[in-house]
Amino acid sequence: MYNIQTLNKISKKGLGVLGNNYEVSDDCANPDGIILRSYKMHDMELPASLKAVARAGAGVNNIPLDKCSEKGIVVFNTPGANANAVKELVICALLLSSRKIVQGINWAKTLKGEGDQAGALVEKGKSNFVGPEIEGKTLGVVGLGAIGVQVANAAHHLGMDVIGFDPYLSVDSAWNLTRFAEKATSLDDLLGKCDYITIHVPATPSTKGMFNSEAFDKMKKGARLLNFSRDTLVDTSDVIDALDNGTLSCYITDFATAELLDNDKVICMPHLGASTPESEENCAVMASKEIKDFLENGNITNSVNFPNCDMGAKSGERITVAHKNIPNTLHKITDVVSGRGVNIDHMLNKSRGDNAYTMLDISNKIDPAVVSELEAIDGIIKVRII
Repeated sequence: MYNIQTLNKISKKGLGVLGNNYEVSDDCANPDGIILRSYKMHDMELPASLKAVARAGAGVNNIPLDKCSEKGIVVFNTPGANANAVKELVICALLLSSRKIVQGINWAKTLKGEGDQAGALVEKGKSNFVGPEIEGKTLGVVGLGAIGVQVANAAHHLGMDVIGFDPYLSVDSAWNLTRFAEKATSLDDLLGKCDYITIHVPATPSTKGMFNSEAFDKMKKGARLLNFSRDTLVDTSDVIDALDNGTLSCYITDFATAELLDNDKVICMPHLGASTPESEENCAVMASKEIKDFLENGNITNSVNFPNCDMGAKSGERITVAHKNIPNTLHKITDVVSGRGVNIDHMLNKSRGDNAYTMLDISNKIDPAVVSELEAIDGIIKVRII
């Protein structure tokens, strides 16, 4: 029996994936795994029993990754599970940024009480809300992951010219991206060509404030900027300056701040990107599958701090070792196991940055004391016998 703690309300359909061998609660004392959405774990004491954390969503800035890595706790996210929900909102934002729809609706509400004059006042005032069509315009998509690719494809089908930029474009994304999208050789190459730009990159130290005064100076006059990724990617004071001087004609974001809410050229949404019942279910299902496969088989899929490793369902005993990426560690691990007279049937070892993960399938029963022997090796973080 495995214990799972939920730190947010998680879809019942998602949790149903776990099956009868799991006890799920929001106040579990010794959880093997945690499933959460936006709960902030940074001040949380991580229990010794904890082996995995699964974020039902893409962003993991609410999870203490360094602390988890130090303890050998594998952190998962659910890339692509909410992609369609975010894509639909981005397409909505493209139209909102062009047609002054929000401004027009807000103005129309002021006509309440005008009686029979409302119709005439509408006809007289509607010229204040004229905006261009998006068909035939150029959209720049910065970041071509699951969401960026779907946005690019949808925009193409709406008649837009699409330019994409992603120096880390994956093979899967390349296969899924429309062949009509133009590839930018650099961010600067994209900035000067686009009428609209939408951001879909992760928040990292290297991407913080990447859309700043320097970037805005390279854009087409009157461009429209959309940010449904993370607030830190755009420098708030610089975007306000760009709106004031006409470099940008509109900024739409899913991340409201006091400064942005005070600007008439900004449309702030209350972080609605993944707020659909379908998205919440998809994320919960994926998170539950990831944590279940890890706890039962030791497999890692979509981890953000350890390498992806998959040896399928285990048939006998399996040893998994989370360790630092130090030369000769694999040799030391196999020496300990084979020193017990155990035959290693299959083995997989992968690394990711400073962390590594090794899986060994063995044909005969192994003495649990091997765990302490393995843990005594320099750089070993966590050992499990499944």
